Amino acid sequence: MAAPSTIYSRLHASPYFLLALAPFFWACNWIVGRGLHGEIPPLAMTFYRWCFAIAFMLPFALPHVRRQWPLIRKNWRVLILLGVLGVGSHNALAYIALNYTTVMNGVILNSFIPVMIIGLSWIFLRQRLANVQLAGVMVSLCGVLTILSQGSIERLAAFRLNPGDIVVVLSMFLWSLYTICLRWRPSGLHTLAFLFVIACVGDLAVLPLYLGENAFFRQVQWSGHVVIALAFVGLFSSFVAYVCWNRGVEQVGANVAGLFVHLMPVYGTVLAWIFLGEVLQLFHVAGIVLILAGIFVTSRAAPPPVPAAPD
Repeated sequence: MAAPSTIYSRLHASPYFLLALAPFFWACNWIVGRGLHGEIPPLAMTFYRWCFAIAFMLPFALPHVRRQWPLIRKNWRVLILLGVLGVGSHNALAYIALNYTTVMNGVILNSFIPVMIIGLSWIFLRQRLANVQLAGVMVSLCGVLTILSQGSIERLAAFRLNPGDIVVVLSMFLWSLYTICLRWRPSGLHTLAFLFVIACVGDLAVLPLYLGENAFFRQVQWSGHVVIALAFVGLFSSFVAYVCWNRGVEQVGANVAGLFVHLMPVYGTVLAWIFLGEVLQLFHVAGIVLILAGIFVTSRAAPPPVPAAPD
């Protein structure tokens, strides 16, 4: 298998492809997290997911970490911030929420990440989208609501928040902060070195909480499929997805990148149709068309992607 750094270098010329790939792996992660919530508690899920990710990254990232250690040490404050926001707290809260809410509610709330990113970018960075880009966001959001309401206004009106949903909102808020804070990622720091460092920071932040969970609440029910699932989310939902997302944000900006989160319900719907035998209905197709149309409008109206710096 080609090294992740080689695969990454082949793909980095297409930031929109990378931004479309990351939500696919995150959609898989939500399915795994919900499916295993009875066997592995949320903080353990977070900790071991990133343990696997760090192990996968180690042979590829370590040479870059050694070579760029002075740059890493110089920017330790922003790297700690990004690690705690984007790896530790965000993931832990998402897994906690999946113990108390449904996947449907979680995906609905995930779909508001682009709105959060736009709002936070305006508040802290004074950035805003052009009118045509805002129109694309609204079209895409309509597509999400079409899928999740099954084309019924009554079903959408009946949606209610529960404590798990509130935790999802907090998790998404932290992810939105992480996305806009990527603008302060140290310039010149290799992608694999950056991801390895923030993964280690995030996992260390979760470690004491996991130890407390293990000692006083629940413990992991280890089995072969639990290990395989953790390895999958460690490699794809953590390592590969974050590389794709970070590079995409670097080239097109947080506002445009955030819109691609709307692809999560698209992937979830299609995967359920293929692998779970669920019926693909007209409202699914209509919603997918609207989501893709919104992404197309916003992406076409965005400034040209910034050329990726060589790693």
